[in-house]
Amino acid sequence: MEIILLADVPGLGTKGSLVSVSDGYARNYLLPKKLAEVGSPGKLVEFRRREEERKAREARLAAKAEEITNTLNRTVLTLEARAGEGDRLFGSITNADIADAIWEARRERIDKRNVRLEEPIKEIGAYMVDVEVAEGFVATVKTIVVPE
Repeated sequence: MEIILLADVPGLGTKGSLVSVSDGYARNYLLPKKLAEVGSPGKLVEFRRREEERKAREARLAAKAEEITNTLNRTVLTLEARAGEGDRLFGSITNADIADAIWEARRERIDKRNVRLEEPIKEIGAYMVDVEVAEGFVATVKTIVVPE
């Protein structure tokens, strides 16, 4: 029997997936607990249409993420900061500062949590900072910290 899962079922599949199970398993466990619905012909057509829309949306998002990744790979950010002796900064450059600089330079919104900065930058110099644009798409942005 083909069913459409309404919730994640361990060992069987995730919500929204189409799976084949035995009639007894569906009738005695999945359907009474409202974990699945029977895949009638109309519902199967609707499921396949939604699945095609989801795949098309994912393809568009992947193309956009690749475009942003390529743009950020060519980006060089120059951040000014107050510095003291020995090129040490009075404060630091954080992942939020880098995300804001990307917005100002390229008008691409990057969440500060996606800027992979192990620890804040505390010295003047050039740094290569990884930025996760989307899952599986990581750009490397050259960041130059200069004194004010």
